[in-house]
Amino acid sequence: MSVYGVSVFTLAYLLAVATPGPGVAAVIARSLGHGLRGAPAFIGGFLVGDLVWFTLAATGLAMLAQSAYTLFLGVKYAGALYLLYLAWKLWRSPATPYEAGAPAAPERSLQLFLGSLALTLGNPKTMIFFLAVLPTVVELRQLTATGYFEIVSVIVVILPLVLGGYAFGAARARRCFASPKTVQWMRRSTGIAMAGAAVAVATR
Repeated sequence: MSVYGVSVFTLAYLLAVATPGPGVAAVIARSLGHGLRGAPAFIGGFLVGDLVWFTLAATGLAMLAQSAYTLFLGVKYAGALYLLYLAWKLWRSPATPYEAGAPAAPERSLQLFLGSLALTLGNPKTMIFFLAVLPTVVELRQLTATGYFEIVSVIVVILPLVLGGYAFGAARARRCFASPKTVQWMRRSTGIAMAGAAVAVATR
């Protein structure tokens, strides 16, 4: 790909990742509730999901993915249920103020990874970008192996940086909540927003 082509894709992808959606909401909500513990595995699921969608688009398997409607619905609802699960955990979590150095409840990295992977594969926002927006930015029929890996490199760099930035910001903001009542309000408000994102995923 030309420098111009890579630059155009980089800008389009950066805007797509940074624009608030179910994925960003999930990252922020989880970081508000748990800090940065488990964040690499959680963000890794989003990264692999984006790479899967890009590979489907680049190899001409997008139509096959669209034809597997039942499978897509299953993954889509699995992602929505995972968001509802996160919302429920936030709503039910105790209103204990964050204390630096306090050990966080252990979470399984594989569960975090698979949850965010399912959310990405079933996220209409991600699907629309790679199956509808991407072809207007990149000439997929003329994409070479070198061009493929150039775009993969952009995805691998941008997504962790952007979502990592959201996670870091939310984890830092979490330290500002000292009152148990404020912590409870923050977690329940975030849980409601997460549930709303789950409904948005399931109904699109």
